[in-house]
Amino acid sequence: MAELLLKGQPIGRVKGVLFDKDGTLSRSEPHLLKLADDRISQALQIWKTLGRAALSEDALRQQLRDAFGRRDNGLDPAGTLAVAARRDNLTSMATVLCLQGCSWPEASRIASDSFDASDQSPSGLPTISELLPGVDGLIEALNQAAVTMAVISNDTRDGIDQFLSHHDLHKRISGLWSADDAPSKPDPGAVQALCAQCDLQPKDCALIGDAETDLTMATAAGIGVVLGFRGGWAVPPHLPSADHLFERWADLNVKASA
Repeated sequence: MAELLLKGQPIGRVKGVLFDKDGTLSRSEPHLLKLADDRISQALQIWKTLGRAALSEDALRQQLRDAFGRRDNGLDPAGTLAVAARRDNLTSMATVLCLQGCSWPEASRIASDSFDASDQSPSGLPTISELLPGVDGLIEALNQAAVTMAVISNDTRDGIDQFLSHHDLHKRISGLWSADDAPSKPDPGAVQALCAQCDLQPKDCALIGDAETDLTMATAAGIGVVLGFRGGWAVPPHLPSADHLFERWADLNVKASA
């Protein structure tokens, strides 16, 4: 097995490494901030066309911002938009609208229409989030050390495939687990199923994530080395369950087995 090194110090021997995607491999915050603002704007437009009595527009906007974890200084890295799947974010918006007097079917329809309209709105940003600095170097080092790599994310399978293909990583990544798979994150069964897909034992793997739910999931699944990455957000996440924390990909390396 290869030895993982953090700032030159050994932290565990592994056969596989499982990566989260958004906020871990990719600089996703600019996209997610724009997505939050677009979805909220679309919802407010639909709400006004229905002539619904509600809080002031500013107050409703703030409730929707809070539901997504949208802050003035960035995105809450533990908030719904940063951590959860699309279906969970739909539920968050619909719940806020229900508190304003909507029935659940109507609130769900408004949320779905808002999300669909936002998907069609040009973002002004590149289609695919960029890799965080140093990711490609580590992936190449792991590949050279014959370490199996996989991605586990609450993005869709198509979204993960597009990201990997865009950055020419698909040939090095042996498996993936998405929001389309069952069970999905943060169920520990998702980690165990992905390890089985890659012919790995969880105890022989490291998992690297940027959310506390990633890390508690990894521990419950029996992952051998649980790493918290804090360098992907304007406000670094609080990750008390990590075996080790780091903020720069350049600080993580691998030594091939002799």
